[in-house]
Amino acid sequence: MKITNVKAYGFWAGFRNICLVKVETDNGFYGWGESGLSGREKAVIGVVEHFKQFLIGKDPCQIGALWQEMYRSQYFEGGRVLAAAIAAIDIALHDLVAKSLDIPVYQLLGGKQRNSIPLFATSVKPMGQAMVDDLVNLKSQGWQVLRATTGEHGNPESASVFEPRESISSVAKWMTIARQELGPEVTLGIDYHHRLSVPETVSFINRMPRGTLDFIEEPIRDESPAAYQSLRKMIDTPFAIGEEFTSKWDFAPFTHNALTNFGRVDICNAGGLTESMKIAALCELNYIDMMPHNPLSPLCTAASVHFCAAINNLAWLEHPPYDGSMEDYDKYFINRPTVRNNALEVHCAPGLGVDVNEDLIRNLPFKYWEAPRLHKKDGSYTNW
Repeated sequence: MKITNVKAYGFWAGFRNICLVKVETDNGFYGWGESGLSGREKAVIGVVEHFKQFLIGKDPCQIGALWQEMYRSQYFEGGRVLAAAIAAIDIALHDLVAKSLDIPVYQLLGGKQRNSIPLFATSVKPMGQAMVDDLVNLKSQGWQVLRATTGEHGNPESASVFEPRESISSVAKWMTIARQELGPEVTLGIDYHHRLSVPETVSFINRMPRGTLDFIEEPIRDESPAAYQSLRKMIDTPFAIGEEFTSKWDFAPFTHNALTNFGRVDICNAGGLTESMKIAALCELNYIDMMPHNPLSPLCTAASVHFCAAINNLAWLEHPPYDGSMEDYDKYFINRPTVRNNALEVHCAPGLGVDVNEDLIRNLPFKYWEAPRLHKKDGSYTNW
């Protein structure tokens, strides 16, 4: 079996662009993968075109060797763009090889360790009573692990104002109220989307009664392990970190130094299933449970299900909170994963178990999209 083609598709669906990769072989087997570098999909597609030049003619079963060649062949190893392109191809190779063997992908990863994947749900309502009511409603639907966002989603068409100090005052107030209304049995966290500094994060946590939050996700930017080390010494709220990391090397200082408590790996950005399994092992070495990032299409969800099924150290998988795209997803994706009893079942269909209607996506337009821009009141740029 030899690779005969590698195709990349970038197209607008619902509220975002989706970047998919298809790997084809000479005996008719094919696999699909996805990249998660949202907003820079054209860069990923360009890298896939480069990789395609030497992947054609290769044995798709040599997944690990092909990963090494893609990662190291340009001398300038790693980085978010390369890792996201590798991830899409790697996932597609796993899908392809598993289908050729008539087995589910999780069998290539060592077999399944669970029959269903526990999920956490997210409220994207603006911070305030609407957010609290939404969380209470999610609890009434049976969700036991809940996450809130800070509500500053911004507008890419025009700059939005975000003042961290004003935010932490409001968010601390409403998360305290949320905990009171939800009660102690629900696991509750907040995603701060790396919008704070170290002292701002400390102030935020100190404004709430102890035990209000079970985790805080990405409170500060991730480039500096030393900054997280400083923060770790000042607060004891568990951290959920890692959705921006693209390799085991990125994760290493955070796992070795106990700087995170939940590993937020994104398999569509962190080198695919090959690298994510190594990251999971690195986290398991340090008693860190995985909490995978899953904000993309049903293909990302399907790949994440197989990853979560195959590892022992799983906390929960993210259930995408976004709406407005399910109609498109039902058109473009065949047998997409669906939530049942607030979990995703692990099925035994060959490959990832999900397919793509290639005829429908082939000529769909790509829409240039920029992430929202946030500025402080003085005009300086801050993180979205």
